[in-house]
This record gives sequence, C-alpha cells and structure tokens, in this order.
Amino acid sequence: MESMVTKFFLSLFVPGLLVILFTRVTFNHIVALVLTVALMTAAVYAGYTHTWVLFIANAASLTVGFWYSTNMFKRRKKAEAHENE
Repeated sequence: MESMVTKFFLSLFVPGLLVILFTRVTFNHIVALVLTVALMTAAVYAGYTHTWVLFIANAASLTVGFWYSTNMFKRRKKAEAHENE
C-alpha cells in the first residue's frame, strides 16, 4: 500500500514538473508536452502505471503543467515584444 501512495504522489507532481522543465529546455510548450507524454507512455508500457487512479493523476498533472507552461511561454513572448519596442 505504501508503494501505491508513493506512486500517486509522484503521479501528481512529476508529469507537470517535466512539462515545465522541458518547456525551459526546448523553449516550446507544445514540444515539452509531447516529450512528457512520450515519457508517460513509456512508463505505462513498462508497467509503472497500472491503475485508473494513477492515469487520472498523471493526466491532471500534465494539464496543470501545460497550463503553467503556456502562461510562462506567453509571458516570455510578451516581455520580448516589449523589449523590441
């Protein structure tokens, strides 16, 4: 049971943090989402995510991470536009 709780909390935070990290590295939030989904797909295929609760936690984390990355991306573009004026 302890392992399931650990997997749940990791599923809540890791995908969202990966989207944010990949956004910072690739400078594109769409590419970051695709890379994170690819990693999550590999984890599912390897058998690390095996319950619907973990699927839902992963999806929620991806959604929040993508939302935050999109806002971060827009703020950066807006700041660059103001610098160029």
